[in-house]
Amino acid sequence: MTINLPSTRVSNICHILRTKQWYMGTAESCTGGGIAKYITDHPGVSDVYKGSIVTYSNEMKHSLLGVRNHTLENYGAVSSETAVEMVKGLVKKCHLQTAISITGIAGPSGGTSIKPIGLVYISSFVNGDIKTMENEFQGDRSIIREKSILTALTLFEEHLNISE
Repeated sequence: MTINLPSTRVSNICHILRTKQWYMGTAESCTGGGIAKYITDHPGVSDVYKGSIVTYSNEMKHSLLGVRNHTLENYGAVSSETAVEMVKGLVKKCHLQTAISITGIAGPSGGTSIKPIGLVYISSFVNGDIKTMENEFQGDRSIIREKSILTALTLFEEHLNISE
């Protein structure tokens, strides 16, 4: 997977986090740690990035991030409600001021007419404020994951800039 995102995006995110003395983390499902990899590919992020929890199964979303069984049963793993609970759970568990969560269907299977392949929910948490975005990406598994990572980092950077 080759991500075509300007490295200035991660540099800007890190600059804002350093200025505010905040930490960030990621809770990932459909990207399988891809956001964490992209962030940690940039040297010097260890002073602001605490880490990632990859929760591919509902059981792990529940046990590691505190996503309620009620949410998973009624809205599904791929939903705005689950993305919000994932990001809140990560913030609480890891004592963070900022975080990104992502859940979706990267394919090539798993999609339905209601929840098609490419449906992705991203939540950004910045100092108590949560922004959640629904996306429907086109392409194969690799492209959907790449677009998901790019969109998550863009949403997060914009959310951080608003908080300044």
